[in-house]
Amino acid sequence: MSTVSSLFSLMHAGYVLAREGVISALPSDPLPPPARFMKKMAGTIRRRQATERKQSERLSIALNRLGPSWVKLGQFLATRPDVVGSEIARDLELLQDRMEPFPRDAAISQIEESLGRKIDDIFTEFSEPVAAASVAQVHRARRRSDGVDVAVKVIRPGVRSRFHHDLDTFYTAARLQEKYIPASRRLRPVAVADTLAQSAKIEMDLRLEAAAFSEMGENTADDPGFRVPHVDWELSGRDCLTMDWVDGVKMNNIDGIRAAGHDMVRLSQNLIQSFLRHTLRDGFFHADMHPGNLFVAPNGDIVAVDLGIAGRLGKKERRFLAEILYGFITRDYLRVAEVHFEAGYVPRHHDVASFAQAIRAIGEPIHGQSAETISMAKLLTLLFEVTELFDMETRPELLLLQKTMVVVEGVARTLDPHFNMWKTSEPVVGTWIRENLGPAGFISDAREGLHAGLSLMRQLPELSARTQKLSEEMAAMSENGLRLDDHTVERIGKAEARHSRWGHIALWVIAALGAIALFIR
Repeated sequence: MSTVSSLFSLMHAGYVLAREGVISALPSDPLPPPARFMKKMAGTIRRRQATERKQSERLSIALNRLGPSWVKLGQFLATRPDVVGSEIARDLELLQDRMEPFPRDAAISQIEESLGRKIDDIFTEFSEPVAAASVAQVHRARRRSDGVDVAVKVIRPGVRSRFHHDLDTFYTAARLQEKYIPASRRLRPVAVADTLAQSAKIEMDLRLEAAAFSEMGENTADDPGFRVPHVDWELSGRDCLTMDWVDGVKMNNIDGIRAAGHDMVRLSQNLIQSFLRHTLRDGFFHADMHPGNLFVAPNGDIVAVDLGIAGRLGKKERRFLAEILYGFITRDYLRVAEVHFEAGYVPRHHDVASFAQAIRAIGEPIHGQSAETISMAKLLTLLFEVTELFDMETRPELLLLQKTMVVVEGVARTLDPHFNMWKTSEPVVGTWIRENLGPAGFISDAREGLHAGLSLMRQLPELSARTQKLSEEMAAMSENGLRLDDHTVERIGKAEARHSRWGHIALWVIAALGAIALFIR
């Protein structure tokens, strides 16, 4: 029944996308003949108003009509151009996560249930919503204990159950795609759905966002010109998050920033250097740094809010990023290629020199440009396009980094059209390389290796016992063969039969519902 329900949900989504003109606007060239026919039929039920809108506007309208889970899916897929293609990913980056606010009384109920306290015992004032998105909305309140204004983020009622239902639909689509479209298996659709599920679960527990703010606050405590709001842990729970109210100008209000007398050049430099510090030094960065989530405080500090989406890079990924950036700056393309192989990103059967030649094809045109026009985000985009030719596997954490870099660099150039990316980046990137790839880095790596060795030595007795047990089991298997009990054999048979039966039913249901959805007006 769950599978049938998911198929109906998929057909409803297809109908909404067709009505808003999303399907009919897709390019026909890469589509097989049956898909081109369905695309043509989708055009017959397209709304007349849809033809007057841009593709990105159509996507935004359709996904908002489908609900919060689909908006989250769109935002997630915007970070995965390897899955949906570069053009659709660019359209999804423009997706506006703006939903109708839910009533103030419902927000109060959520807070009281989450904290186990009455709203009047916590706040003397509690406003109507000041911003509403797919997962939560924000209210301004005044804390009773000290009279200080705070921002209270509240989870949208019912969003978790709705997401769990829609997640079944996403998994059904991924499994059908993986089973019946062999070419898509390289993209691992089910694994993509797994990542989306994990990301959304984190975003829907505001305690985890509070922890992210706390971690970034500690990381950036001594950084010049950048901060995040302080979390009030006593007034935060799974369904609500209380933090400092931010007074300032949003970064999408360029005229307001200029009117306030802020130094636009310094702001652009501070933004990029802060992001690179978080990425290289901390391995933990704000992954949704669009201008609506960035404020300029009265003292000129940049304040980042909405940390529901964050990215992490391990030491290997940070070293990879720093070395390729430094290699492009110094035109050492062989070293850039070697780093890809050392990190294990490119399979060993490829030739390093040939890969270095492909890297040179990216780097030399860039060095022919003026420093002010060089884009680090564009460089990373071209790099991932080339590495795909050399069978580099999808690296979601690097794609999220690249997507965030595109946004941050775009904001910096909006503040300062003559922004010089390389000059601004060099102090942060150069410092990290000197500290981590020089003698100090060697000592740090040796210390980590020693700790790992000591930890392994402590586990030797347990590992020895496990090895002995495995050896005995393999010896028994070699003598008697692999044996399954009758109950296990019966369960395997039933599972295989059920899987095959549902696969055939799914195909018939998709065909029937497709015909119904496309001809209903």
